[in-house]
Amino acid sequence: MADSNKTHRAFRYRIYPNTEQQQVLAVQFGHARFVYNWGLATRKAYYHQHGTGIDHYALKRQLTQLKHTPGFEWLGEADSQVLQAKLDDLDRAYQNFFEKRAGYPRFKSRKGEQKIRYPQRFKFDGNRIYLPKVGWVKAVFHRPLTGTPKTVTVTKTKSGNYFVSVQCEMETDSRPQGQGEIGIDLGLKHFAVLSSGEKIESPQYLRQSEAKLKRLQRQLSRKQKGSANREKARLKLARQVEHVANQRKDFLDKLSHDLAKQYHTIKIENLNVCGMLKNHKLAKSISDSGWGMFGRMLAYKAADCQKIDRFYPSSKTCSVCGFRNKQLQLQHRFWRCPACKTEHDRDINAAINILNQPTAGAAGRQTPVESV
Repeated sequence: MADSNKTHRAFRYRIYPNTEQQQVLAVQFGHARFVYNWGLATRKAYYHQHGTGIDHYALKRQLTQLKHTPGFEWLGEADSQVLQAKLDDLDRAYQNFFEKRAGYPRFKSRKGEQKIRYPQRFKFDGNRIYLPKVGWVKAVFHRPLTGTPKTVTVTKTKSGNYFVSVQCEMETDSRPQGQGEIGIDLGLKHFAVLSSGEKIESPQYLRQSEAKLKRLQRQLSRKQKGSANREKARLKLARQVEHVANQRKDFLDKLSHDLAKQYHTIKIENLNVCGMLKNHKLAKSISDSGWGMFGRMLAYKAADCQKIDRFYPSSKTCSVCGFRNKQLQLQHRFWRCPACKTEHDRDINAAINILNQPTAGAAGRQTPVESV
């Protein structure tokens, strides 16, 4: 049974394998991807044949047998625990599907991001990390590694950069938490509006890089498939896409950290981001905002992060008297309450209502004073 006083935290670092180590890692990535796809195909075939799923440990035993099967001896080039961990990843993907947290598992492609996980036998020494079958790899530890390392995940991004994510077990964070509470209304013009009246501008990193991305995409489309120049163009485009993603993540990371440090309780709307992306006029701006990632960051950083019912009309409800203005349109950024004559900034009023509401499930049930 897990210790309730323990928590896990991941530390991500950049690594710089040399040419020989990159070739060894390519073997690890390729063999692990093959095992994942083989496991998925085996599970699907077993279900169609028997009408039930195959046992996870039975699948692992089949993998051990497969490594000794004529024609598959090359699987021994990869670390055995890396291959077993890939079947654990597949089992977790099925669990996420059955619990409706994700879609049905799909086959892995060599063109996407590559990942392998070492559950043990890794070591640290100064600015190096030891990976089984790979050796000592140069790393940049830009922040100290705290806690007890449990697993190491090696990632190769589409742009060709390498990272390690070290999951550490440590005592529950006892650092002093913020005081008070705050409500947050997320939007497109302003990324976030706080119930305190503060407005945080949306950086719109994708919009800023849109012209450069279009140019790089045109250059890629003009290159002959399979050529070296096409690979160079693909890497340029992948690096720019990764740069935009890193900018967005850095902004969300710093903002969520500052809010969690300043406030004890943070209330935010439980937005259906996937559903909102179906609006093709706003999909690009919504994707660029990163609302879903921001909510997940607040969930694990804040001492108390509460989600408010997404159907609660926070913008249309007067935060002073509770009057509900059904005639309010999206273009109306300011409005005056007909009941109490209070002048409202639409977003600040919504943030105050979010702050005053209970958590999801109970929100939105209060009867308004009057509706128009």
